[in-house]
Amino acid sequence: MDQKIWVAPMAGVTDRPFRTLCKYFGAGHAVSEMMTADKTLRMSKKSLYRANFDGEIAPISAQIAGSDPAELAEAARYQVANGAQIVDINMGCPAKKVCNKLAGSALLQDEDLVARILDAVVAAVDVPVTLKTRLGFLNGQENIMRIADQAEKSGIAALVLHGRTREDMYLNTARYELIKQVKSSIQIPVIANGDIDSPEKAQYVMDYTGADAIMIGRAAQGRPWIFREIAHFLRTGQHLAAPEILEVKQVLIEHLSELYQFYGEYSGCRIARKHIAWYTKGLYASNEFRQNMYQVESTATQAAVVEAYFDQLLNRGSRMSDVQVDQVNLLAI
Repeated sequence: MDQKIWVAPMAGVTDRPFRTLCKYFGAGHAVSEMMTADKTLRMSKKSLYRANFDGEIAPISAQIAGSDPAELAEAARYQVANGAQIVDINMGCPAKKVCNKLAGSALLQDEDLVARILDAVVAAVDVPVTLKTRLGFLNGQENIMRIADQAEKSGIAALVLHGRTREDMYLNTARYELIKQVKSSIQIPVIANGDIDSPEKAQYVMDYTGADAIMIGRAAQGRPWIFREIAHFLRTGQHLAAPEILEVKQVLIEHLSELYQFYGEYSGCRIARKHIAWYTKGLYASNEFRQNMYQVESTATQAAVVEAYFDQLLNRGSRMSDVQVDQVNLLAI
């Protein structure tokens, strides 16, 4: 595994099966889905899935979110008791339902509260505490330099910085200049995040910002081998060949099997749909395949139609590059 390549926490995506898969392909670190610090929700079905670290490859990092310092400190202790070896604090989520509760990136509006949260969580546990955040809440009011300084003073072990403000959401282009400035101003490790979707981009961001590591999010959806590709490129400067269709088929089928086992029949089938869609995006006749796949209601049938689709692709070539088509051709299929 490459400790310079991290998996970003993504709600509804980075469950235990996905984190395990990314680590298999070389990611050195993966952060759990965001878990609320509200203890009244701790035993909900969703929270229990997100806090399931059974058999996970170390290091195990649990991300917590909230706005009350004492509540977050208690949540950190709970996750450590649950097996977490690292606690990550979410101050980056831009979702309205999170920000409306003054959590996630909304916290960046109150620097005093940020300091109290960081101090409380670091003091609460004897494992490393990391922080994931953004450049600021609003464009033109970026305050990440002060937030980063406070993080270091509070004893945060590493800072993950997404190169957007909350106002940007996931639009516009990630900005790396402030990440570079933060890296030069503090001594703790800085991990750069945002729009890193290729080996070349990974190399560029690391070189430009001086970051200690990079974090991959959306680019890994349906493409977990991106960690292998980036690690190889950072090490050698050379590109790996596109994966063979047979390997992708085997990876996806195994991923589906893990999802089915983890979530059960009903939820497993439905949660798997988005992953199947990501794996097949841009491939020959994939739109028609997905529309049919979405109608399937059982895990056994879903796995069977996925296998059949990839068997059809194998008749067209042996590598993914043989069956990738552009958007214009997709409309004609």
